[in-house]
Amino acid sequence: MARLAAEDEGKDLIRCRCILEVLGKPKEHVEKTIKLLVEKVRVAPNISVLKEDFAAGEPKGDSLFAAFVELELVIKGVPTLISFCFDFMPSSLEIEKPLDLTMKNTQLSGIFNDLQAKLHGVDMVAKKLRLERDMVRKNLNTMMQNSIAVLISIGKNTLEDMAKFSGMDKGPLEEFIKAQVKEGRLLEENGAYRLAPKQ
Repeated sequence: MARLAAEDEGKDLIRCRCILEVLGKPKEHVEKTIKLLVEKVRVAPNISVLKEDFAAGEPKGDSLFAAFVELELVIKGVPTLISFCFDFMPSSLEIEKPLDLTMKNTQLSGIFNDLQAKLHGVDMVAKKLRLERDMVRKNLNTMMQNSIAVLISIGKNTLEDMAKFSGMDKGPLEEFIKAQVKEGRLLEENGAYRLAPKQ
């Protein structure tokens, strides 16, 4: 357990309550993960866990489970508190003591520089994921177009046949085919599809 040293008593100490939440499945994994998260808080420097109150995993939506823990903490200094918020992403945080917090401008500058660095890191990850998503979407569209073209060429040209032989769900496949018809790539006649002639 990461305890604050005795000499830290009364020096920039912040007493707070927070709620950490984990969402996922199965239920056992979620409950195990929330306990591992609390263990990480316990060994974090300049943080002391005074109390923890776990709530059992509850169903959230169709197949997910949510587990919560309320923690009572003592944290040394505002920079550590901000790092805790970035590292552990509490869903809520309430500062109990002290009533007033004062900081030097150099501390505030350091906090904002750390904040900017973390935001830039998050932005880079978001841009990378967006590029990967766009590439996957483009490749998936090409694969679906090719699958449909092959199925039509062997006479499996109805929506039911294409869903059956491609392994795709009928609903999303129907939306995709309608879009292909609208774009002029496919032609529909009495529930059967054929490739539009190339222009």
